[in-house]
Amino acid sequence: MAALTVNAEDEKRVKALGFLNNKGTDNFSARIITVNGKITADQQQCIAEAARLYGNGNITFTTRLTLEVQGVAYDKIEDFRTYIAKAGLETGGTGSKVRPVVSCKGTTCQYGLIDTFALSEEIHKRFYKGYSGVKLPHKFKIAVGGCPNNCVKPNLNDLGIIGQRIPEFDEDYCNGCVKCAVEEACPVKAAKLEDDLLHIDREMCNNCGRCIGKCNFDAIEDGVTGYKIYLGGMWGKRVQHGRELNRIFTDEEEALETIEKVILFYREQGKTGERFAQTIQRIGFENVEREILGKDILERKQEILDAKLHEVGGATC
Repeated sequence: MAALTVNAEDEKRVKALGFLNNKGTDNFSARIITVNGKITADQQQCIAEAARLYGNGNITFTTRLTLEVQGVAYDKIEDFRTYIAKAGLETGGTGSKVRPVVSCKGTTCQYGLIDTFALSEEIHKRFYKGYSGVKLPHKFKIAVGGCPNNCVKPNLNDLGIIGQRIPEFDEDYCNGCVKCAVEEACPVKAAKLEDDLLHIDREMCNNCGRCIGKCNFDAIEDGVTGYKIYLGGMWGKRVQHGRELNRIFTDEEEALETIEKVILFYREQGKTGERFAQTIQRIGFENVEREILGKDILERKQEILDAKLHEVGGATC
């Protein structure tokens, strides 16, 4: 077996570029960033060519919907990056900062309640790209789910968004049908006919929107689109389910503003090496929620960004 020649300092430097060492070798897996898992056919072809030219021909997919080309030699890393750049691709996605955004296919899915592609692309632009130079205590993962089916598990991310469709029920149109189509359509049994009138248990209702348009007498013709935001999810050695903020955002821009407040709060209040879930546990969810739903933190945005914090974060990959 050939002696290893890449030293620890060089390995650390290329890791920051998105190249992770293939253990026991001088070769690396090149982590290629996608925007919520979406690439074009031309980009896919370019990746395949790069894998043959500079890697060992194998391409793997990560849980964050990025791609990794295996077996890239240390001295071929810059050639690899230059080659994929012609297709508008780049490597990265490591370090103690906002990681590539993950979303489900809610834009095209029959159950999707929001345009997950558009929203996650905006989050990618503002916070993965826009905050790329902002050091955080640890990695910070964001996921966007199109409906309460939770296919992409938003509540297991540091911040998760779940699309909502809040039903607008007009009881004046309810005929108290013996066989209620809305009650039959509700997957969580939040809609029930009681005393000849439909009742929706708001505590049980998860705003999946399945009931909308089901009433034969137009008692639920439409609903309000919303965004439920979860904070402090985490998986791995210590699994933590995120908790939802005590409101549903019905304005997309306000939801995006809330994401920024969370990132700023984590940068300012988190201890270096601490995941956001641990920050919440230490400070208390109610206290965190009060800060996030307030305005003060945005007023201090530049001060927080300028502070010399977390120069060496806690992320190891």
